[in-house]
Amino acid sequence: MKRLRSLLPLLLLITLGIVLLCNGALDRFQPAHLAAEQQRLQAMIVEHPLVAGLMQIVVMMLAIATGIPGAIVIIFAGGMLFGVFIGTVLSALGTVLGALILFVASRNAFGSHSGKKAPAMVEALRTGYLAHPFSYTLFLRLVPVIPFGAVTVALAWLRCPLWLFLTATALGGAVMVGFETALGAGLAKTIAETGSVNMNLLAEPSVYLPMIALGVLALVPVLISRFRSKGA
Repeated sequence: MKRLRSLLPLLLLITLGIVLLCNGALDRFQPAHLAAEQQRLQAMIVEHPLVAGLMQIVVMMLAIATGIPGAIVIIFAGGMLFGVFIGTVLSALGTVLGALILFVASRNAFGSHSGKKAPAMVEALRTGYLAHPFSYTLFLRLVPVIPFGAVTVALAWLRCPLWLFLTATALGGAVMVGFETALGAGLAKTIAETGSVNMNLLAEPSVYLPMIALGVLALVPVLISRFRSKGA
């Protein structure tokens, strides 16, 4: 019974994520849908800014806490509707809160896990984390190679200190969210000028520059690996 109670929060998050995914909860955040509703939604934001901001935080928090794939469209929506600065602040706050919920639920479910075989994801991260806890945890948050939720669960298994988890998530997560929010804002600007969502968006600097920045971050692990190989 005690074991079930410790697993219950994580099971509830997983169940909620499945329900949201099956119901197509993220479909309304697709750029094409937002483009059609952008003027109406922005008018609502002007009329009720606090409620709108709170909704962005809560939706982002739920997406991160449940680990549903495709949460990036919510960040895009924040950039399209709130702009780069406010959209980044709101989505980053929701990201930190959602990650905290998933982290606490996972650590509670795993317990001390002494004597248990670690999952493959944890084993892949264990060496780097134990050697350089702060820099490696921040690196995992900065570089979009491993899914955000998977990193959170792995850090919970590794018993990452709460202060370290929150600091790395806030700093690294804010950088990633900032790039993705800028991409969303670029989409909104281009859609407003062209009136449609098409592949020509990729030719706009406000769209392709954030994409290049994300690509550079994704190459960081490869560069580090090659650097280490040459130094060996």
